[in-house]
Amino acid sequence: MAREECKALLDALNKATACYHHLVLTVGGSADSQNLREELYKTRQKAQELAVATGARLTTALRDRGLGAEERAEFERLWVAFSGCLDLLEADMRRALALGTAFPLHAPRRPLVRTGVAGGAAGVAARALSARSLRQEAERGFDVDDLQELEREILQVGEMIHNMEMKVNVPRWTVQARQVAGAELLSSAGASSTGFVSIEERTGPCDLNKALAATVFSAVLLAAVALAVCVAKLS
Repeated sequence: MAREECKALLDALNKATACYHHLVLTVGGSADSQNLREELYKTRQKAQELAVATGARLTTALRDRGLGAEERAEFERLWVAFSGCLDLLEADMRRALALGTAFPLHAPRRPLVRTGVAGGAAGVAARALSARSLRQEAERGFDVDDLQELEREILQVGEMIHNMEMKVNVPRWTVQARQVAGAELLSSAGASSTGFVSIEERTGPCDLNKALAATVFSAVLLAAVALAVCVAKLS
């Protein structure tokens, strides 16, 4: 039960982090706007809430001395995935801070980068957060206040990562994956080759009767064309 709950929380965190990464890439571009900055704020808050909940569940499970070896190995794999997700979130938050500082919204003399990206990204954020709308009434000083809060939240995420490593000692290099690296690619390639072989088996070698019929048809067609040319010359 606890493992399924941790998996569900981690899946939600992955989606929120991916959504935040997508939104950060548009900061400073032609799609940048007040609405985008507010979406970034809400998505970031949601990701941090999920991170706190996921970390608490995983910490409690991994500190349980009565946990079986197989179940502990599964929780350790979830822990490593969670740690990587937090690292990506912190990196994207730092990128958002740098881009937001370089491209403030209310600075008309500082043109935004024309990346070619156009259109709103509200749909992606709404799906990740399960919200109907992320729009709020625009406030002129929102981006300035948000950048200051973002600086504090970056420190909080860094402190969260440090506390995780202090509470639970799970070195990433000691966790074994359940399948070899690239197994998914190999399995998909194997499935493709198997499908190709099955197609060849169904079709089989070239049918001699069909080949003979095609040859005869081609000969008759050429004879008809030659006869038509002769008739045209005689006339």
